[in-house]
Amino acid sequence: QVQLVESGGGLVQAGGSLRLSCVGSGRTFSSLAMGWLRHAPGEERKFVAAISWSGEKTYYADSVKGRFTISRDNAENTVYLQMNSLKPEDTAVYYCAADSFPRAFPYDYDYWGQGTQVTVSS
Repeated sequence: QVQLVESGGGLVQAGGSLRLSCVGSGRTFSSLAMGWLRHAPGEERKFVAAISWSGEKTYYADSVKGRFTISRDNAENTVYLQMNSLKPEDTAVYYCAADSFPRAFPYDYDYWGQGTQVTVSS
């Protein structure tokens, strides 16, 4: 079983920064590709960023490229999302997710965290 717990969300003004963390369980965490996705009210859940199991490859949605950075620390079973220059459009519930099957990007996530709220005010 894989369990994921997000933290680090909150309320921030436009232009500010937040760092989200996702801690995973299990000794096989380091073998899993990980991603961040977000869901805003009235919209579909959208891809934000992803990282390969080794951390060598990263992928970003065009809307966050240059502002967000995904990283991981396999020794701590943790993946991070550093969010800079935040915009009101970034307001959403952010979820981390894991892909249990080894494959190339795009990943197909089958384990999900409970989500953490990010609210950006103008």
